[in-house]
Amino acid sequence: MSDPLLVDDWHPVAASASLLAGQTLAAQLLGEELVLWRDSRGACHAWQDRCPHRGTRLTLGHVADDALVCRYHAWKFGVSGACLQVPAQPDAPLPGGGARVFSAFEIYGLIWVCIGTPPPAPPPFPEYANPKLRKVVCGAYPLHAAGPRIIENFLDMAHFGTVHDGILGTAEHMEVCDYQVQAFDDGDGNSGVLATQCMALQPQPNSVAQTGSQVEYTYRVVRPLTAMLTKLPQAQQGFIEAIAIIVQPLGEELSAVWIVLTVSNADQSDDELRAFQDRIFHQDISILENQLPKRLPLYSRAEISVACDRSSLAYRAYLRGIGLRYGVINEA
Repeated sequence: MSDPLLVDDWHPVAASASLLAGQTLAAQLLGEELVLWRDSRGACHAWQDRCPHRGTRLTLGHVADDALVCRYHAWKFGVSGACLQVPAQPDAPLPGGGARVFSAFEIYGLIWVCIGTPPPAPPPFPEYANPKLRKVVCGAYPLHAAGPRIIENFLDMAHFGTVHDGILGTAEHMEVCDYQVQAFDDGDGNSGVLATQCMALQPQPNSVAQTGSQVEYTYRVVRPLTAMLTKLPQAQQGFIEAIAIIVQPLGEELSAVWIVLTVSNADQSDDELRAFQDRIFHQDISILENQLPKRLPLYSRAEISVACDRSSLAYRAYLRGIGLRYGVINEA
């Protein structure tokens, strides 16, 4: 994987709750196999899943005294990755090399990893800071699809009445109303696409809705593989929902999708909220895995577009502008 836009960025690789102190967990990112482990202070560490001695997967090992011990020869590596112990030669000088260490960060209930030079922080999701909103992590959803195809589908309202018929739309109301699209820039180095005044008539806009409603969406793309939406159903005054979708790029045409919900729903359990989101996203998977070409074509006239595709076209223009190479086709 050689695209610096993604190598030098943060990506989610696991839910924070899935990694307890003293445990190891396998993960994958951009073709790199990782071992995640948590020390007694609660800090998460992300390393290449390979012992530098004879290449054994470190996920086979165990955590002891805030160090990771290889299963093969019991070499012990400290939090910096440096070798602390070689049991077969206890009195010899320690080797200079160590485990390959990557940057790790935890936010939004997820563990984020950068395998290159990391930016200051993962993508901004300001709604997550609202203390009045529930936070629930959904996923990961593995699928054979390129990351940019997944984000483009998230921005698409024209499929609500077909793929999500009876929930987010109906076959009788397929028309997409006019909406606004513009460049997004928060002034802190995060830029992308903003779509506003996006209206949709939905039979069941969320898991707690008892009736259908006209819903106003606002979409924003903040990184090549990260987008958010807020939705305000008119029939549920005061109800707020914001959803972040973040693609974990496993390979160029293989992804895992994480969805973070922030919602003013105090009536349902986390499992009930996840079940509703699972139902919707699994409907998308069958479409996403059957798009051809697998990678998103960015060159002009690659696919036929119409006026209601303007958010998709803005996203493609954004990816061309930043020079993304991963998961896209730039030339005919």
